[in-house]
Amino acid sequence: MSILNEISELLQAGKRKQVAELCTQAIEQGIPAAEILNDGLMPGMDVIGEKFKEGEVFVPQVLIAARAMKAGTEVLKPYLNDSESTAKGKLCIGTVKGDLHDVGKNLVAMMMEGKGFEVIDLGVDVPPEVFVQTARDEHCDIVCCSALLTTTMPVMADIVKAFEEAGIRQDVKIMVGGAPVTDEFAAKIGADAYTPDAASAADKAIELVSEAN
Repeated sequence: MSILNEISELLQAGKRKQVAELCTQAIEQGIPAAEILNDGLMPGMDVIGEKFKEGEVFVPQVLIAARAMKAGTEVLKPYLNDSESTAKGKLCIGTVKGDLHDVGKNLVAMMMEGKGFEVIDLGVDVPPEVFVQTARDEHCDIVCCSALLTTTMPVMADIVKAFEEAGIRQDVKIMVGGAPVTDEFAAKIGADAYTPDAASAADKAIELVSEAN
């Protein structure tokens, strides 16, 4: 088995320490950091994402794999110069104002990182103006809003409106998600996309960025 395949397998098994060690070994063998990321770490996270969608693995396994991914990327960071950094784009993510749930949001953030996005996590209870300010200051391609309560869903409509009022709605894609959210609701408030789970969210984000380019 090649070292890159081994990195992928170990990541899927959530072996954080071994993933970091093998990434170091791969660098010492002269394998470019971008190659280790694209052909080792990311395919492993893709497999986990697919299995999660199919119901073959669950939240704990995804979190463990995501931590292994993070350990690997930490090793590679110093060797990835900007020209070969494979960031697919930049996004900010947060749970909307009035809502303090973060498990789903954290999962989406990890999946997005696994797909190669630069992720700015705004945390929970985030008001519309903070989404707008961050997207503007950080030149985000995508804004991801999460809500787990039916009572906080209307804040998502406020967020879309805030982007329109700020005059930057055309510059960003707005994604919404969370247990009570639906496709119909997303369409009604003028969001760009709704996805039912973290793995689908990451796939959709790739799609949205590809369309924009």
